[in-house]
Amino acid sequence: MTADPIQSDDILTAEDLVFHALAHRARRRMLDLLKMAPGMTVQGLASHFEFSRVATIKHIARLEEAGLLVSKKHGRSRLLYFNVMPIQSIYDRWTDEYSSFWSGRIADLQQRVEARAAARENKHA
Repeated sequence: MTADPIQSDDILTAEDLVFHALAHRARRRMLDLLKMAPGMTVQGLASHFEFSRVATIKHIARLEEAGLLVSKKHGRSRLLYFNVMPIQSIYDRWTDEYSSFWSGRIADLQQRVEARAAARENKHA
């Protein structure tokens, strides 16, 4: 059995925390529920799952640690909100990096195809 990477002595990046938090199906479901019903209480969120309230709180802590969930005290309750910014940051980083890579390749391919087509037209003319 391997150790939980979050509990090891390794320093994790913000992206590592997000990926780790999203790796669990229940936590992804929690975010889906909070996206549909912002401000849900911990009790309300826990009611959607068959595991204990303690397990729910541990999942919530993991989501908060990754910055994916924000909670606000409201009397004796905690209202939970999905924070999409960590996912947006990862999306922006990866899509910007790879889209520029592929756009250059596609432009090169387009230029080669058009040059070949022009050469065929000149040959048949």
